[in-house]
Amino acid sequence: MGDMSDVTIGASAERIGIRMGARTLERMAPGVSALVGAVRVLDHVADHLPLVRYERTPGYRPDLEEDPLHAWYRKTSIRGSATGPLAGRRVALKDTVCVAGVPLMNGASYLEGYVPEVDATIVARLLDAGAEIAGKTNCEYLCFSGESDTNATGPTHNPHRHGYSAGGSSSGSAAVVAAGEVDMAIGGDQGGSIRIPAAWCGVYGMKPTWGLVPYTGIFPVEQTLDHVGPITATVRDNALLLEVIAGPDGLDPRQSHVDPGSYADAVGDSVRGARVGVLEEGFGLPCADHRVEETVRAALGVLEKRGAVVRPVSVPMHRLAGAIWTAIVLHGGLEMMMLGNGMGTNWKGLHLDSLSRHQAAWRRNPEELPEPVRISMIAGEILRTTFGGRYYHKAQNLARQLGAAYDDALEEVDVLALPTVPFGPRPFTAEARGGVREGVDERRTSEGSDAPRLETDQTVNTAPFNCTGHPAMSVPCGTVDGLPVGVMLVGGMYRERDVYRLAGALEEARE
Repeated sequence: MGDMSDVTIGASAERIGIRMGARTLERMAPGVSALVGAVRVLDHVADHLPLVRYERTPGYRPDLEEDPLHAWYRKTSIRGSATGPLAGRRVALKDTVCVAGVPLMNGASYLEGYVPEVDATIVARLLDAGAEIAGKTNCEYLCFSGESDTNATGPTHNPHRHGYSAGGSSSGSAAVVAAGEVDMAIGGDQGGSIRIPAAWCGVYGMKPTWGLVPYTGIFPVEQTLDHVGPITATVRDNALLLEVIAGPDGLDPRQSHVDPGSYADAVGDSVRGARVGVLEEGFGLPCADHRVEETVRAALGVLEKRGAVVRPVSVPMHRLAGAIWTAIVLHGGLEMMMLGNGMGTNWKGLHLDSLSRHQAAWRRNPEELPEPVRISMIAGEILRTTFGGRYYHKAQNLARQLGAAYDDALEEVDVLALPTVPFGPRPFTAEARGGVREGVDERRTSEGSDAPRLETDQTVNTAPFNCTGHPAMSVPCGTVDGLPVGVMLVGGMYRERDVYRLAGALEEARE
């Protein structure tokens, strides 16, 4: 079983930089074959995967007549328990979430045809809580965009204005909630991918505390940045959905200190005396549209009229957070998602070999990856090899310092407040509408700011809290030119209740 050819052993050695002559190869080959053979006894043992309950079919891909926003990847009808807190609710899932028997594409053409054999932990919890899984929603190609036009099957349109971005990467999840097609949705967030589309579609999107919700069975980007959470049309539904999916599952290694709680009963509480810190560094950015900032400040004025204490706070390191996040996502994402085939190593939990084998297919034709993905991969490889991991390691250390800086501010206030995205949704370019997109986007707006906007500007306020893990929620607070604007509320670790309390007051004021 362990016998291997000298050619295979020699080629494997060359790939990791070990060169040896024929005599050395002859001497070492039996030992290599024996070790490989010792592992291959596992071929005769069944894998240990979670059991799948509740009947389902693979569903179908709707046509544009049924799905004019191009927000759905698959429509299904998977019904769970007859009773529970989500009984009668229809929930959509970002197409990074494994649902047994239902195809998963993650926006990438080479993943077409992959069908997971397990349910993600949150899927099992949703079904046990009585929800109906209504389908999988389109997302950006490998989730590497804050826009909504990189999916291999075409762009997802903003439900408020056709031809405009819905935000990314959980574009379809926010769009179907805003369009009233489902009651609730699940999004994923590595740099703002729940909050950006929530802001631009005018719905509520919560990135919970890092690790509060298990990421088990969900396509990763980088373990220290990965989050999953609810996107809903109301604050109470958002809190209820988080209650259902939060808590340890015994599989996600990030959940050793998880502290779940009740959240829905915080919605509707008086905000009199609540302390809101307006984060100065989240405003006045070069890419900002001043009309968006004015809309956010007006919403915070509403909280003040309701008895909250609103005052400015400063966290200077917030302006450095973009560089910290970029170092982590470029280097770590390359190693985990691409070189590690979506699974990587050195962590305990549920490993999906089927997902890893399908993800490895990107190597067959890397030129078909969208330019933003290829640009990120090349930059990540430079950081990984030329600099030997220096910036990734330093960024992880600085992320702890950044988190402490936010914690210090949150000792003085209950939440931090700032624009979710400093500008509004943009129209698709002609190339994007045709399915091709440039790597750097320098579109300008007619009003607000004349500064060119880069691909990463959407994440300038959201990504810092992926580095630190603080809960952050985008809350609709008005419109500019008829398109939604979101204010982001950021709480202390595991203090989602503070966020929901103030989000509820903003919702009530808009009704």
